[in-house]
Amino acid sequence: MKQQYSIGHWSRAPHTGSRALTRSRDYRQPNMDEDFDIPVADEMNDEFMDDIEAPVTLKVGEEKEIGNQGLKKKLLKEGEGWDTPESGDEVEVHYTGTLLDGTQFDSSRDRGTPFKFTLGQGQVIKGWDLGIKTMKKGENALFTIPADLAYGEAGSPPTIPPSATLQFDVQLLSWVSVKDICKDGGIFKKIVKEGEKWENPKDLDEVLVNYEVQLEDGTVVAKSDGVEFKVEDGHFCPALAKAVKTMKKGEKVILTVKPEYGFGEKGKPEGSIPANATLQITLELLSWKVVTNVTDDKKVIKKILKEGEGYERPNEGAVVQVKLIGKLQDGTVFIKKGHDDSEPFEFKADEEQVIDGLDKAVMTMKKGEVALLTIAPEYAFGSTDSKQELAVVPPNSSVTYEIELVSFVKDKESWDMTTTQEKIEAAGKKKEEGNAFFKAGKYLKAVKRYEKAAKFIEYDTNFEEDEKKQAKALKITCNLNNAACQLKLKDYKQAEKLCTKVLELESTNVKALYRRAQAYINVADLDLAEIDVKKALEIDPNNKDVKHEYKLLKEKIKEYNKKDAKFYGNMFAKMTKPSSNKAAGTKEAEEPMSIDSKA
Repeated sequence: MKQQYSIGHWSRAPHTGSRALTRSRDYRQPNMDEDFDIPVADEMNDEFMDDIEAPVTLKVGEEKEIGNQGLKKKLLKEGEGWDTPESGDEVEVHYTGTLLDGTQFDSSRDRGTPFKFTLGQGQVIKGWDLGIKTMKKGENALFTIPADLAYGEAGSPPTIPPSATLQFDVQLLSWVSVKDICKDGGIFKKIVKEGEKWENPKDLDEVLVNYEVQLEDGTVVAKSDGVEFKVEDGHFCPALAKAVKTMKKGEKVILTVKPEYGFGEKGKPEGSIPANATLQITLELLSWKVVTNVTDDKKVIKKILKEGEGYERPNEGAVVQVKLIGKLQDGTVFIKKGHDDSEPFEFKADEEQVIDGLDKAVMTMKKGEVALLTIAPEYAFGSTDSKQELAVVPPNSSVTYEIELVSFVKDKESWDMTTTQEKIEAAGKKKEEGNAFFKAGKYLKAVKRYEKAAKFIEYDTNFEEDEKKQAKALKITCNLNNAACQLKLKDYKQAEKLCTKVLELESTNVKALYRRAQAYINVADLDLAEIDVKKALEIDPNNKDVKHEYKLLKEKIKEYNKKDAKFYGNMFAKMTKPSSNKAAGTKEAEEPMSIDSKA
């Protein structure tokens, strides 16, 4: 008859003279009062606990050493999926433990009760903590554990001999994920119901939750159903906001919250929460509304009320159909379209047919999406009043729109076009749109049109000879006009790059030399500017714009030479008084040659 001994609170056989596996807490499972503790090995070697991080890949029947201290694993049965438990997770296993000679000292299978413990917390021998980290759900493996990862040189008399190597046939039944979500031991999260998909709420989002708060003795001190709050604003105690940012829709968790993430040293007297109280919070994330900043300056904010379909969104020039209701801050409706059996409102995106904030927001939406937009005056109607369909919008008004994107037809991209002539015509049309925006002083919008036009004809290998000539002329015009925009926007590096592109196509282009010289002047590359200006004058000696620019350039060079002479003179005279001369090259360039409208 085999003797049976215990690795945790396992065996009902007598067991004496051992050190308890659970050092400071009773980890006994329910209805196992007669179970005994297995002796635990020496204190954990913390440096070794991170030794096994890479996944261990085995075929059934194959054995490998894992880690670097002699722990071996033989796969007996494949597990499910790819996930494995982590330190802090609550795992449930069946096992049988034997000595190398086959003597069985314990078995949860014989008792018919699985064994549960917290992984990576030193509640079991080191070999278990390390080996079970490599297992998948349902996996069955045989671990051969050297004495250093079990009970060491001393063993655990009379059941485990000195320096004994042990074998455990372990099946990982399941585990409950427990995460230290702040990585400081302040909030532990135990998942009791898995959520959907993979997204988590962000700071700007508005979440809808249920929660119940208990003290350590089980006293319920707070409970709320259907509470909505903005994540960055928080609710009840700091732990709720921290936790929901790690949760998925529909997920339910139990939080163990230390005082620093609860109510600290003061507690909450009006809520019967004592000072320095550890809380247990059951939290369920029902849903949330995604809130995003449409613009970098946070002056157009979108809150999604209903998710849209698919993944495509309108592009610049797309024809969109929407239902919308526009309101002032006091709730006054100033426009209503697409409701009460009326046709949806149709407009072209990014064509200034609606206010800028609405234009920018609709290009972030999916078909069927419903959103609430909050738009600051800069992206709405500005500093003047505006008479709308149902009311006047006063100056400097922030407005809101509830908008539904009913449908849209995207503006064609180059890859959607089937013929080379179609690409050339589309490029010409975008160039004309860019010219209109340039003349209106809307340089960013003009840039987008010129860039899109150039993309339509970027690859011309399939073009006929006449088409290549047309495409080349359009490329030159679009890049030149784009460079003029960049000079206005003071992006001199980009202006220089665009002019260089033109000169690669046409080395004698005077406008490209002229505008690149202006870009060089504004970044104080006066030598390069002089080369371009002189070359432009060689090509077109009577060009008034270039001659004027050369005159200004010579003045700047003279100014720089004076500054250099004064600087070095002061340096050699050991004078420290700073020069009061204004830095050369900071003056804005003169108006560039007019943009091209031909080609």
